[in-house]
Amino acid sequence: MKQPRHERQKKHTMNNEDRSTNDSGNHTWIEKIKQIFSFKPKTRHDINTFLTIARDAALIDHDEYTIIEGAMEVKDTQVREVMVDRTRMIVIKFDESPEEFLSTIVKSGHSRFPVMGETNDDILGLLHAKDLLPLLLKKHDEPISLKQYLRPIHKVPESKRLINLLKDFRETRRHMAIVFDEYGGVSGLITIEDVLEEIVGEIEDEFDVDDDIFIKQLGGPDSSDFIINALTPIEEFNHYFKCALDDSEFDTLAGLITQKAGHLPKRNEVILLERFEFKVLHADKRRLHLLRMKKNDDVSLAEAE
Repeated sequence: MKQPRHERQKKHTMNNEDRSTNDSGNHTWIEKIKQIFSFKPKTRHDINTFLTIARDAALIDHDEYTIIEGAMEVKDTQVREVMVDRTRMIVIKFDESPEEFLSTIVKSGHSRFPVMGETNDDILGLLHAKDLLPLLLKKHDEPISLKQYLRPIHKVPESKRLINLLKDFRETRRHMAIVFDEYGGVSGLITIEDVLEEIVGEIEDEFDVDDDIFIKQLGGPDSSDFIINALTPIEEFNHYFKCALDDSEFDTLAGLITQKAGHLPKRNEVILLERFEFKVLHADKRRLHLLRMKKNDDVSLAEAE
């Protein structure tokens, strides 16, 4: 039976209203989706928020997040914040004998060394350890002049940004630079490894200690120079060196050293504990990783305190 006209018109009107409502809803969702994908971060905080969400959603893993975060921080970090201070630089003097500078090279474990002239601010150039290998293969009757082995050394101001320094290192294929202050004096040095570690975190080298090895002696059995895992239990350290560092509050050297320093020590920072001198080789923003330790048996406990 055919419906009356007025009922057909009513149903038609209701159908139109339903479609209008659905179209409005679809339009709203489409606009929301467009808004999400068209949003552009305007501040670093916005970028950090996106990265945190992506990490928490497992779209990027923790290492990827750390590298991106480190790369962003490097953009605003200056050389003075990362460099090795001049008091901690290992240098070779231009008038040293082969026995003297070869001993320095072997003990340090580094491959590149600034060569200093008559004053601390007079840097003559860079000495690469591999250039000295021929000296080990043949005897020299005549005195050796280090100047013939020197390479040019890159020089940068304290205020230079790490991102620009990294670009310089890549373009010049150099791995080390001497840092100068505003008066032209030497402030310290910085290597490409220092810059990269600000981005990717700790980079292990031949001096790093395996996870299951806490204490590694450098040199002969009489050497007082050690590479030590910062997570070494204080009890094991005391047993090895026959000492009595306090383990009442902390279980590892990292905790004890951080307490002594009053803050989380940075790379190349030196902390004294009794007769032991600890130099931080590797550390990140969360904890200490690797230490270089020298012990002085001539220092009494009273003097150390």
